[in-house]
Amino acid sequence: MGHDIIGRNKAGEEVAYARFSMGNYNATILYSLLEANEYYAGVSGTGDSSVFSIQQIHNALKMFKELYMSKASPAGSDFMEWDGKQILDFLQNCLSTAQEEGSVQVLFG
Repeated sequence: MGHDIIGRNKAGEEVAYARFSMGNYNATILYSLLEANEYYAGVSGTGDSSVFSIQQIHNALKMFKELYMSKASPAGSDFMEWDGKQILDFLQNCLSTAQEEGSVQVLFG
């Protein structure tokens, strides 16, 4: 069990990936940033997917930077070394795809 969150382009190809173990509560950060808490099922995602616009991904990335990359951030360096980095990479890759294609699909497994 765990959270496998996958960004896909319109061709169905994986463009972004984030993995959290079932006990890693940092998964909730990504769900929250995407305003996708309905896809959080505790030890994993629901298995459903949603399509996100450029603006939605842009807003999630902006919020992540404000909350977790500012000097006043409560997140420690350990967070940014692994989970923070994978969240940042995930959002940046999804944004890149959304900018190219108009949207990106995210699967919450």
